[in-house]
Amino acid sequence: MAKNKKIFVLDTNVLLHDYLCIFNFQDNDIVLPIPVLEELDKFKRGNDIINFHAREFTRELDKLSGDKLFNGGVSLGKGKGKLTIETGKPLSKKIQESFPENTPDHRILAIAEYIHHKNEPGRVIFISKDINLRMKAKSIGIMAQDYESDKVANIAELYKNIATIEDVDDALINKLYEVTEGIPVKKFKLDGKILPNQYFILKGNSSSALVHYDPVNGVLDRVIKQKTYGIEPRNAEQTFALDALMRPGVQLVTLTGKAGTGKTLLALAAALHQRQEYTQIFLARPIVPLSNKDLGFLPGDVKEKIGPYMQPLFDNLDVIKNKFQQTSKEYQKIDEMLKNEKLIITPLAYIRGRSLSRIFFIVDEAQNLTPHEIKTIITRAGEGTKMIFTGDIEQIDSPYLDDKSNGLSYLTDKMKGQNVFAHVNLVKGERSYLAELASNLL
Repeated sequence: MAKNKKIFVLDTNVLLHDYLCIFNFQDNDIVLPIPVLEELDKFKRGNDIINFHAREFTRELDKLSGDKLFNGGVSLGKGKGKLTIETGKPLSKKIQESFPENTPDHRILAIAEYIHHKNEPGRVIFISKDINLRMKAKSIGIMAQDYESDKVANIAELYKNIATIEDVDDALINKLYEVTEGIPVKKFKLDGKILPNQYFILKGNSSSALVHYDPVNGVLDRVIKQKTYGIEPRNAEQTFALDALMRPGVQLVTLTGKAGTGKTLLALAAALHQRQEYTQIFLARPIVPLSNKDLGFLPGDVKEKIGPYMQPLFDNLDVIKNKFQQTSKEYQKIDEMLKNEKLIITPLAYIRGRSLSRIFFIVDEAQNLTPHEIKTIITRAGEGTKMIFTGDIEQIDSPYLDDKSNGLSYLTDKMKGQNVFAHVNLVKGERSYLAELASNLL
């Protein structure tokens, strides 16, 4: 056995976060406590992506099934370690004194502690997405870590996508206003690596311009402020966001920023403006119930249960509708699209099974999705579909995600550098002075 080989004991939430996680620990060994399988069994039924992950992991485990799973472990493949399922162990005196309740979490800890004592110090590491459970493990002497295989390394750099360039030749800037095809990027002598669909604010002595890098033609072209379905951008970032939302060659867009920066409103306005180019507009968001309780705990039928979660999306639609008179064709068109299901506002789980060809698909609150959930959504995109993910990485409701491990950050990190992808981080709040003040000070 390799001297530096580790043993990773996995918690249930790791498997639900990434059902292929057991293949991501290189040549180290993995132990699954038997209570983890009990907990997985509770998640197998349902239509949410977390239920899909539970079923998929069970299938992966079935492929490896055999007596050795409980006795010595089975190989996970060439260059990989072994997987073992460890049966239940009595709760030690230390665990009983510290955590008297007999819960699945504490039974998992008991197994992790047993394996920890069986091996030399430093070999056994407990992996969990649950911060509290990691703290409990550490309190009884077990090394504990988050699952970091899909974490973004440098979150600060990830969202610095708009660059301001000073001392640009005024003649070059003025030429941008004269030509429509753009100017070769090499003429601007920009420092550092330029990403496809990156945005710049160019400033000269007496002139300035907002520009976009076109990776196909290798030019900087001017970004023109445009009004879309009654919504007009109020700052440079919103102008860039609308440009990305309206560009036909950009099929995937991520918009990030704090509350009130206009992410969802801009995406919905751009969708309505381009409605004739798509068969449907989907506006969806994941449901993260309060206190981790299922929707079944809430009173009422399905519509009444999901209503509170969907209301912010309807609020954005009302902002756009209120830009027009009730008798106007724009106002009536929105009501007609809702009635005919050309515009669908729904929980994300209800999209499963829908065809995603020629759809303008907006996923709101995407920071509450895991990387695997993001992948599941995008890989279902058909021809002619444009996908928009919006969110605020500082407002994560899931207890098992953070600013580095959530799906929105992961998506932005992995897709940067692709010609079909654009990202804009909105900084300035435009909801109201009071909302902006509260966001900054409270």
